[in-house]
Amino acid sequence: MLDKMAEFTRKIHVGEWRGFTGLPIRNVVNIGIGGSDLGPAMAYEALRHYSQRNLTMRFVSNVDGTDFAEATRDLIPEETLFIVCSKTFKTLETLTNAQTARDWVLHKLGDERAIAQHFVAVSTNAEGVAKFGIDPQHMFGFWDWAGGRYSMDSAIGLSTMLAIGAENFHAMLSGFRAMDQHFRSAPFAHNLPVLMGLLAVWYNNFFDAQTVAVLPYEQYLKRFPAYLQQLTMESNGKHVTLDGVRVDYQTAPIYWGEPGTNGQHSFYQLIHQGTRLIPCDFIGFCQTLNPLEHHHDLLMANLFAQTEALAFGKTVQQVEAEGAPDWLAPHRVFEGNRPTTTLLAERLTPKTLGSLVALYEHSVFTQGVIWNVDSFDQWGVELGKALAERTVPELESRQEPPLAHDSSTNALIRRYRRLKRHRE
Repeated sequence: MLDKMAEFTRKIHVGEWRGFTGLPIRNVVNIGIGGSDLGPAMAYEALRHYSQRNLTMRFVSNVDGTDFAEATRDLIPEETLFIVCSKTFKTLETLTNAQTARDWVLHKLGDERAIAQHFVAVSTNAEGVAKFGIDPQHMFGFWDWAGGRYSMDSAIGLSTMLAIGAENFHAMLSGFRAMDQHFRSAPFAHNLPVLMGLLAVWYNNFFDAQTVAVLPYEQYLKRFPAYLQQLTMESNGKHVTLDGVRVDYQTAPIYWGEPGTNGQHSFYQLIHQGTRLIPCDFIGFCQTLNPLEHHHDLLMANLFAQTEALAFGKTVQQVEAEGAPDWLAPHRVFEGNRPTTTLLAERLTPKTLGSLVALYEHSVFTQGVIWNVDSFDQWGVELGKALAERTVPELESRQEPPLAHDSSTNALIRRYRRLKRHRE
């Protein structure tokens, strides 16, 4: 499958694969949701430095029509390729966006045969792919047991390979493998994912730390915290053990974050002087990919300063020694003793990114083993889906439908229908 992906990438890059009218592909739009979007979108942003600048990459996931409209507003169908990523090829949001993309192409090109030149699929459902109009030969498969949040290094990463090339994609895979082998063989005392996992359990269960902040001091990793939100919280956000017994302890904490130094001027106030204990993962690199005078030294000086300040704080005696009046001194005290972990790598490369993602994957698994939960199911997303499917006809019906929800939901649906009709 990697060879098939590489050959397809080559055809796109050299202009051998062309659109229905004969124009080369200049725009690639990945349509997915969850792991079929968060992983590829994060990897593209993280590795944009290595990307093909003559290809415009876009990502559509939200069923909100605005997402599709804005992603395609400045594109033309003749030069656009859509990658539809859905393991089952039944995911409602993905197929809704894919059908809109299909209509968008046909509205301009007017020929059903155009679909085969402007759509490929990443899926395990060849029948569903063919029914949509995509040639099954242009379907890129992967194992059906691979959960979406663990799939960015499978064929789900086709958009990543198109962006950075096959060689760089293989380098990313080598980074995954290096961390896999480290996790598998290193003694626990020197095992990075194990140590990270144990620290997460330590602060979550023994210090009641309900969140973890992930703070990359690297602009290319701006989507990394969002990616980790799904990886961690969908994996370990469980209330029963593997045996179905309700747990009597906290499982997954809430993961969140922003790239530095933006966060410093936003929420670091609460981390330093708030009442909540928030363990922080700082991520930095010794070499920048975009050297601009002293920018990188200033960036990294902030990282080191923040971790030092969080660890040691500032006492009232130090504040008073600086001449602060008595009434102001308490406001300028930093208690310190706030836990941080710093990941400092040489340079952000495809291999480094692979190792970084695998590090968090195996840390999540370590935590799941200790909490005795299944890190690989996600039943929590099903109830909302089922209720939404039941509600859609009630919103679209021309006649006033009978409603059997709770009183609040019934009232909201009636208000929505009334105001929707008012616009029409």
